[in-house]
Amino acid sequence: MTPQAALIFGTFAVGAVLVLIVGFYSLLSTRNLIRSIIALEVLTKSVTLLIILAGYTTAQQALAQSLAITLIVIEVAVMVVGVGLVLRIHSQTGSIDTNTVENIKG
Repeated sequence: MTPQAALIFGTFAVGAVLVLIVGFYSLLSTRNLIRSIIALEVLTKSVTLLIILAGYTTAQQALAQSLAITLIVIEVAVMVVGVGLVLRIHSQTGSIDTNTVENIKG
């Protein structure tokens, strides 16, 4: 690996890990359901970046690309279900705070 490629690889890895940390922090620190969905989206994007990075380092870009596309499709389905649940909770309670979700019965 050339020094320039190693520098690009290191920068990419550090960036992906920083995005992962930001996603975890956002997910743990918020009580808003929409912000939680956005934080989950940031987490999955960082995992996608790390999968691409792993494919680059192991010289299996085709496998990494197929895994990344599969992850994107699954992530879209999860986000659609999550937004649907948030909309339903908002129509039931009038709020998107997680404290109101804890008080829902039935």
